[in-house]
Amino acid sequence: MPQAIIFDVDGTLVDSVDLHARSWQDAFRDFGHDIDARAIRGHIGKGRDQLMPVFLSKGNLDRQGDAIAAHRSALFKERYLPLVIAFPGVRDLFLRLRQDRRTIALASSARDEELEIYKRIAGIAELTDTQTSSDDAERSKPHPDIFHAALARLNGIEPRDTIVVGDTPYDAEAAGKAGLRTIGVLCGGFPEQDLRRTGCFAIYRDPADMLRRYEEWIDL
Repeated sequence: MPQAIIFDVDGTLVDSVDLHARSWQDAFRDFGHDIDARAIRGHIGKGRDQLMPVFLSKGNLDRQGDAIAAHRSALFKERYLPLVIAFPGVRDLFLRLRQDRRTIALASSARDEELEIYKRIAGIAELTDTQTSSDDAERSKPHPDIFHAALARLNGIEPRDTIVVGDTPYDAEAAGKAGLRTIGVLCGGFPEQDLRRTGCFAIYRDPADMLRRYEEWIDL
C-alpha cells in the first residue's frame, strides 16, 4: 500500500511534450542545426544534459551548448508555455489522494520557476507536499538523481511504500534505479510497449483514467 505518490509533470500532468519538442527544434535551427521535431520528441523527458548530446557533436556542445539551452528556455517561455494545458482529472486525482492521506510529490526535469507555473495550470498548487526539479539533480532522467532527491524529502517513507507516475521510459528507468515502482500514463504520447519494457507495472490513459480506476492500483 503506497504512502507516497511521486508524479512526473511534463506529459503526465500537463500537455507539453510536443511544445517542448518544437521549442528545441526552433532553438537548434536558430543555431544552424536542422533537426526533425519527431526525433526530438522521443527524447523529451530528459533534461538538457541528456538530450543535447543525442543531436550535437561534442565540439558543437562545447561551443554552443549553453547558448542553445538558454535560447531554448527563452523560446519556450515566450512561444509555448502560454499554450500548455492540464490533462483531464489532475486536480480531482490529487484531491482523492489527499482525502486518502497519501503524500504527494512532484519530480520534474523543469526548473523551479516553470514548475510553479505548471502547478497553477493544473490547479494543484496547494495539493502537493513536496517537489524536486532540475535544480535538485546533477543528472536528469534516465539517471535516478531526481528521485533520490524526492525520496530524501519524503520524511522517511521507504521506496517500497512509494509509487512513481510518469509518461516516458526515462521516468521508469530512473525510478527503477532508485528502487521505485512506476505507473505509466499514455497521455505523453510514448508507446505502451516502451513503458512496459522499462518497468511500468500498470498503464493508464491519463490522470482521469487513473482516477476512474483508482481502487485498481492504489493498494498495489
